[in-house]
Amino acid sequence: MSVDLATVKRVAKLARIAVSEDEANRMVGELNGILGFVEQLSEVNVDGIEAMTSVTPMAMKKRTDEVNDGNKAADVVANAPVTDHNFFLVPKVVE
Repeated sequence: MSVDLATVKRVAKLARIAVSEDEANRMVGELNGILGFVEQLSEVNVDGIEAMTSVTPMAMKKRTDEVNDGNKAADVVANAPVTDHNFFLVPKVVE
């Protein structure tokens, strides 16, 4: 894949970046160089290699999943105009 001047100008316009003619011409070469490096990566054989999440092997720290009310039920309904057993009471709107 290669980039031409029209593509650079179109991408700059989509990104709302002001690019002069000289800058656009320079970017054609730079972007083609970057794409060349990316194409080289596709040539590397990675069959049988597991994806890494870190450079050092480590296990994820997990906490137990405990269901609770956070012991804050009274604080949550403290400013409500009407409550009943830590529940909000609202007027009926549908008959």
